[in-house]
Amino acid sequence: MKNFNLESYLSDGVQKIVKGIIKSTLSNPKESLFMAKYSAASKNAIKLRAAAAKRGEHVPPFLIASITSKCNLHCKGCYARHVNSCTDEETVNQLKDEDWRKIFHEANNMGVGFILLLGGEPLMRPNVIKMAGEIQDILFPIFTNGTMINEEYIKLFKKYRNLIPIFSIEGNENNTDDRRGKGIFTKIIKKMNEIYENNIIYGASITVTKDNLKEVTSQKFLDELYNKGCKSVIYVEYVPVSEDTKKLALNGEREFLEEKLVQIRNKYKDMLFVSFPGDEKSSGGCLAAGRGFFHINYNGGVEPCPFSPYSDTNLKNIPLKEAINSPLFKKLRSNSMLIEEHSGGCVLFEKEEVVQSLLQKE
Repeated sequence: MKNFNLESYLSDGVQKIVKGIIKSTLSNPKESLFMAKYSAASKNAIKLRAAAAKRGEHVPPFLIASITSKCNLHCKGCYARHVNSCTDEETVNQLKDEDWRKIFHEANNMGVGFILLLGGEPLMRPNVIKMAGEIQDILFPIFTNGTMINEEYIKLFKKYRNLIPIFSIEGNENNTDDRRGKGIFTKIIKKMNEIYENNIIYGASITVTKDNLKEVTSQKFLDELYNKGCKSVIYVEYVPVSEDTKKLALNGEREFLEEKLVQIRNKYKDMLFVSFPGDEKSSGGCLAAGRGFFHINYNGGVEPCPFSPYSDTNLKNIPLKEAINSPLFKKLRSNSMLIEEHSGGCVLFEKEEVVQSLLQKE
């Protein structure tokens, strides 16, 4: 199979989407104008990262930020709830709105081009979402269950085109409602239709299991998303939270997913498809710990990735630029673990004990 570079694919894919949207939204000048401006901003971010590299500094193109622990759903087998990063109420010591504003501006000045907003349910922090929207040089995909999208959020998304809702969906109605709760699928589709009718860019995030793999990669399912205006699909391999849920995780099926992605990318030229962490196998290894991205949890701790929730550095104490070179990140990047061959799942999740041992060393 031809080697696939995730970072190059993302950069190329975004540019293709930008061109496609500009062409297809000539009747919507605000949309076209924003995407043209973002295209220029994206190229400038690449220059900033390149300049940093010449100084011996590394700036990842992506950040993942969990801006709240609070969530209004109880999804079956939720990894975030299993590690207590997702709760019914906000936990103490969460970063304040102004803390997130500072982080976003620091990221922008460094050349970070994308910040993925997670939760909990990120739309439970409307002030933070608005602050993100004001930083037009960064794209903020917002991974949401969709249930909190209302008229005010639609107005916000129309005003700030860099805020891109990414709907979490598990495939058909049965699979989605089985995991997320009865009636959630219908609500998601309703909100997707509202977003599409308002000419707002959006995408979908799919937790892939053995049970839904064939369905969520089928032409029927993808055509339905495409016809609703969906511009991006992110496949996230299910991470088991217990022995009982290991049967849902992909194993030998990863080869099927990889082959299907080649076909899908060839067919849907004006959509962006990403597989996490599967694509990392052919992009030089795991991109966590600052190689391509890292995770900021709701209380400011910097972690290698959401599936490796270990931290020795907090953004309440140091600036973002220093956090990239936290002792834990440097250890992970200096040894061979991130570039080792693995089964296709998350290498840091698979080697949890090794990560903990690095965290404990002086």
